[in-house]
Amino acid sequence: MSRLAGKIVLITGASSGIGQACAVEYAKHGSHLILAARRLERLDSLKSTFAKDYPSVKVHALKLDVRNKDLVFDAIKSLPKEFKDIDILVNNAGLVIGVDPLETVSEEAINTMFDTNVKGLVYVTQAVLPGMKERQRGAIVNISSIAGTEAYPNGSIYCATKHAVCAMTKSLRHELVATPINVISIEPGMVETEFSVIRFGGDKEKADNVYKGLEPLTGQDIAETVVFATSRPPHVQIASMVVFPTNQSAATTVYRKPQ
Repeated sequence: MSRLAGKIVLITGASSGIGQACAVEYAKHGSHLILAARRLERLDSLKSTFAKDYPSVKVHALKLDVRNKDLVFDAIKSLPKEFKDIDILVNNAGLVIGVDPLETVSEEAINTMFDTNVKGLVYVTQAVLPGMKERQRGAIVNISSIAGTEAYPNGSIYCATKHAVCAMTKSLRHELVATPINVISIEPGMVETEFSVIRFGGDKEKADNVYKGLEPLTGQDIAETVVFATSRPPHVQIASMVVFPTNQSAATTVYRKPQ
């Protein structure tokens, strides 16, 4: 039996991409799921699919905007009793807006990225961590990026938010070193999800061009690393993991096959 069977897993940004893929991978292992996102209709659809494919898995759909601290705390407090004892938190909600240089990036884009990628992650962690400490068990997975360890042109604000995620993850790991709670950073390179579509304001052609000439990672690839990291024996902590597609070796070092 999987070590993850029966565990309660909260995934933010679960309506698509890496978050949705994590939900599927955990369901395969028999974990019960709290799926959180702003798009409730997508979560309800996912819940219906799980009811057919994984009937033994309990699923709670949670409409949540991680940027609102009060709503985050209220949502966690009001979880049904059977979902309150969260074993694994996957802080996946995050986004990037535009490819503007620092000189011209808009205040709205700055606020949206910091509010979602940094503050949102903090709020959800603050709401969930006390319960983990009380129960003396748990794992917190922060989905960061290679942009959290490297910076590149026209990505200053996004890189800054992911650098913050990596720093907070390391600090939290130090703070919890005397507990059984694991703190894990997953740092992907190029992953083909809705991420680039959002970055380019819905322009699918521009988003597709990002991955031309190479085979990028998929949401499932990252989900499998998340599940692996959180299914280790209690004495093992996978502190961080950088994951690239084969033809990427750094944030901006990529080999593209001739078209």
